[in-house]
Amino acid sequence: MKILYLTKYTRMAGSSRMRSYQYVPYLEEVGFNITIKPFFDEAYLKDFYAGKKNIGVVLKSYFKRFFVMFSIMKYDKVIIEKEIFPFFPALAEWILNIARVKYIVDYDDAIFHNYDQSSNFIIKKFLGSKIANVMKLSGTVVAGNKYLAEYAQISGAENIEIIPTVIDLDRYPLKENSSSEKFIVGWIGTKTTFEKHLLPCKEWMKELQDQEPNIYFNIVGITEDMDLGKNVKYIPWKENTEVSEILKMDVGIMPLQDSEWEKGKCAYKLIQYAACGIPGIASDVGMNKEVCVDNKSGFIARSKQEWIDKISFLKKNDQKRMKMGRDARNLVEENFCIQVTAERWVNILNS
Repeated sequence: MKILYLTKYTRMAGSSRMRSYQYVPYLEEVGFNITIKPFFDEAYLKDFYAGKKNIGVVLKSYFKRFFVMFSIMKYDKVIIEKEIFPFFPALAEWILNIARVKYIVDYDDAIFHNYDQSSNFIIKKFLGSKIANVMKLSGTVVAGNKYLAEYAQISGAENIEIIPTVIDLDRYPLKENSSSEKFIVGWIGTKTTFEKHLLPCKEWMKELQDQEPNIYFNIVGITEDMDLGKNVKYIPWKENTEVSEILKMDVGIMPLQDSEWEKGKCAYKLIQYAACGIPGIASDVGMNKEVCVDNKSGFIARSKQEWIDKISFLKKNDQKRMKMGRDARNLVEENFCIQVTAERWVNILNS
């Protein structure tokens, strides 16, 4: 069976890498012939991560996707990551539906809020219901969490599957017990998520470092000093080193701003920490509570003081921290690994 993936990005971007690219070896092993056609190339991503906008690269992406559409009928199944043409009406999806191509569409965040909550009146008016239409016209919607699945149901999607964003257990060994005097609190992400979610934590992070001199922060994905305190290390992200950097952490954190967009997040950072047997501390938002089960696989922090208190507690209680880490790993093995979800994708493609 020939499968076409219309991803949004190359594997350089976490969302496409985890939702699409990492499944390719498993699907090919059972006999599927996989072709991936990303919308944006790596040149766009490099500019994006650097805070630059290149209109020429964006226009090239639209033209390239337009010509890809003429080859779709050569494939037995089509999997679309989010939408075919960003910030353009669902005309391409409508044409596929008319041509009886029952595509599968996959979501790992609440992209519909880019449209229905846009501050731009034209975008909100003409594209506010776009993703609802994309979902309704699809053969199957694959949603990363319940919030996204509920939106698909309201939109009138015929078939809905919930498959979380997961990791490959073979890439994530368990953290060994550390005897280091330094207690490492870790975070991993992009500059965009850093500025939105971690930078607002600056006050309590500095306060904690003043209170506990041997607590250190490792920030993976940021390379410049962001004035978070004296005990902060900024570490470039690389796909081949991200796991080894997580293994240096004693606790992983995932603060989130509380908004409708964040309810669509799939708690991927927490899943990465948990896969290494590292407990998480997270905001009480969206899917965080499903991965960071309070007082079992981690802690939920609802205030500045709770962030400080929970980190300090885990620093002083080694046995509790290690027990929570084991529980976190078990949770991943049962629910949040490709060893579990790959078979579900095989069933969807064969149905």
